[in-house]
Amino acid sequence: MTEHRVVSRQQWLAERRALLAKEKELTHLRDKLNDERRALPWVKIEKNYIFDTPTGEKSLADLFAERSQMLIYHFMMGPGWLAGCKSCSFLVDHVDGALPHLEHHDVTFTAVARAPLAEIEGYKKRMGWRFPWVSSANNDFNYDFHVSFTKEELASRKIFYNFAEMAIAADCEYSELPGLSAFYKDSSGQVFHTYSGYARGGEELLGTLMLLDRAPFGRNEKQVMDFVRRHDEYDAPPWGDLHPIAKAADQR
Repeated sequence: MTEHRVVSRQQWLAERRALLAKEKELTHLRDKLNDERRALPWVKIEKNYIFDTPTGEKSLADLFAERSQMLIYHFMMGPGWLAGCKSCSFLVDHVDGALPHLEHHDVTFTAVARAPLAEIEGYKKRMGWRFPWVSSANNDFNYDFHVSFTKEELASRKIFYNFAEMAIAADCEYSELPGLSAFYKDSSGQVFHTYSGYARGGEELLGTLMLLDRAPFGRNEKQVMDFVRRHDEYDAPPWGDLHPIAKAADQR
């Protein structure tokens, strides 16, 4: 038996309708926010960034692959890392299935990390991903988009991230942080930066979380995404001790 509130179908329907009104309000607010996002001004990219890719060096404009729009995921994986960030890995697990839909809607998706290409390729092979992933090891792209930080910045205990200066702990080891940036390429080949989002700003990309939000126990987390593992690192059975509320309810 569960200790959760149990009511008649009639009362449940009344409360569900009240919640539906709020869900519709949120949907309309999201539509309005998306309009405002698209209305943001653009910034012309003046620097010539050259990336290391599996088919050789390519400019930022080259990464569009004949499309006019591009989304770049700033993946947390620095030089020498044995594996990419598990939260970033969780996010891009959702990408491969979306690729044909994005690409046939004039949108290229590419991940960028500061790790050398060989390290990126090794981790990508391990995880079985197909989406494009390139290295910015030999340019300033990550630093200019405030997702990588120098030793001097980390030593100062202050970094600029998510459009604001933020303090970090003295023992902070995060030289990389995540984000998503959008770009447009015009008919002349000029590239414009149109949008960036950081921290939890990309949470809607995580389809698993959107599904969990509708499950009886939701995300069931003590800290944001503390239950997440790389998809080849989950114990069997996968729920194990990750859902103590559900486990306790099942035992009652």
